[in-house]
Amino acid sequence: MSSGPPCTATAFDIEPVSSALRTRPVALLLDFGGVVFETRKRPEGLRDAAVLVHTELRRAGHPIDVDSLHASMAAGLAALRHWKHAMSRTREPRELTHRALWQDFLLADQPEPVRATAAGDATRLMAAINPLLNDHQVRPGVPELLRTAQALAIPVGIVSNAHSGLAHRSLLREFGLAELVAVQLYSDEAGIRKPHPDMIHRAAAALGTTSAQCWYVGDTQDRDVQSGRRAGVGAVVLTRSKHTDSPPFAVLDRPDAIFDTPEGLLPLLTAAGTHPAAPSISPLRPTTPARRGMPKALLLDQGGVLTDSEKTPQAVTDFAADIAARLRTAGHAVPDALMADALEHGRLAYQAAKRTEQADNRCPEVTPARFWGEFVGPHLPGTARDWLLAEASELTFGYAQAKSSFRLREGVAELLTWCRDVGLPVAIVSNTICGRSGRARLHDAGVLDLIGAFAYSDEVGYRKPDPTLVFAATAALGLDPAECWFVGDKPWRDATSARAAGVGTAVIVRGGSPTDDELADGLADDQPDLLLDSIAEVLQALRTAHETP
Repeated sequence: MSSGPPCTATAFDIEPVSSALRTRPVALLLDFGGVVFETRKRPEGLRDAAVLVHTELRRAGHPIDVDSLHASMAAGLAALRHWKHAMSRTREPRELTHRALWQDFLLADQPEPVRATAAGDATRLMAAINPLLNDHQVRPGVPELLRTAQALAIPVGIVSNAHSGLAHRSLLREFGLAELVAVQLYSDEAGIRKPHPDMIHRAAAALGTTSAQCWYVGDTQDRDVQSGRRAGVGAVVLTRSKHTDSPPFAVLDRPDAIFDTPEGLLPLLTAAGTHPAAPSISPLRPTTPARRGMPKALLLDQGGVLTDSEKTPQAVTDFAADIAARLRTAGHAVPDALMADALEHGRLAYQAAKRTEQADNRCPEVTPARFWGEFVGPHLPGTARDWLLAEASELTFGYAQAKSSFRLREGVAELLTWCRDVGLPVAIVSNTICGRSGRARLHDAGVLDLIGAFAYSDEVGYRKPDPTLVFAATAALGLDPAECWFVGDKPWRDATSARAAGVGTAVIVRGGSPTDDELADGLADDQPDLLLDSIAEVLQALRTAHETP
């Protein structure tokens, strides 16, 4: 049943059970809000979110009033609602980036440095405010539905529009549902949003099947029913929620069934006949002059300056085994050893890409989708790549955490505490495959709250020696690069990017990741303004500058 009169609050006019629901699906795809969870706005939530953002901005030297932030965020959320409704009318809507959410909506009427600071920490901020704005409760029948699907060997995927897939993943873990879900696909991670049919196509492919062999369960007419019909799913079901009966515009597409809660889906799933077997999948063969005075801000590289790391090969092996197990749950026959081999291929390809794509110091960063889809995926069975693409953001975080352990360099806590005490803003300017992992490590080390702004290459889109990272950090602080010091450990990246951006004082500190020979070679070509032996010497140089009139 694909079309008919528009659905309204009083006239869905559908059969109680469509013939489309008499054949058991190969996979079950569920929306998040309105299906798995019911959300209720917290009356004090927006105020709490504004207070959180206020605290974050103060660390970057922006004493914005909480009331001003509250008003900005309220206006931004209202504008977002209109934007979402408009996007539901389009055929293939793109999703907003986290940076755009803060710069163009939530803080659009705030000064540029404030917007840039929030943009530099956009992903973490979105995840942090999500549970403040809404309370979440599992809808009736959902645990039973997920367990029934598991017993019937029907993999389950989440397909959801989300401003923070990270927050949604956390909620599934918190409520003990994550282990019952084989794949999660969120619009902020995918870059597109429902009713774009590729949201469902990608989730189905990630589970080793096609949209036609899936049931899709949502709660809205304009996003979910339209998305399901455009993707050609086997059946579309609505579980009635607060938005079900009030679409923002008339919708021609119709669902196959409507239930007040997900409980109504259970007898259908168990009674449906077996779907014809899907074809088997064969694995593929791996085929300026320096300013020595007191700066107005301190820019710091993370790895090699704030932290030292040590490779952890066993953790990577365990991580690869976990991915392989999850792939097998989703229907992809991937042995642990093959996954480990594919991940190593991906690492080597990533290193090669970094070496060959640098031209005139313009260095685009490799995205999670490219790493898992282009570097890792070709060494696995064909449709396993689709699962990797759906989970790319979360996999990148896991890989970043697994591939090395870390510790703060001696003197870092003292340096950051001194900066806070004298009112010197600090920003991170770092190449990394996962800024989220970088923040997690700073949090674990107890120093995240001493840093005001962040410019990670995977979030900005470029890596040092490209100066874009430096410009992103100084924009967040509302400063000219010439007013800042930048401390790194690699002359060929850090000193070069500092020079290209016009940083006032470029500092290289010994004891980071380069060997003595590498550092000597690098210093021959990229001379900093200061070459210091330790973080303690960086602090002493700043103290001297601070005390000098």
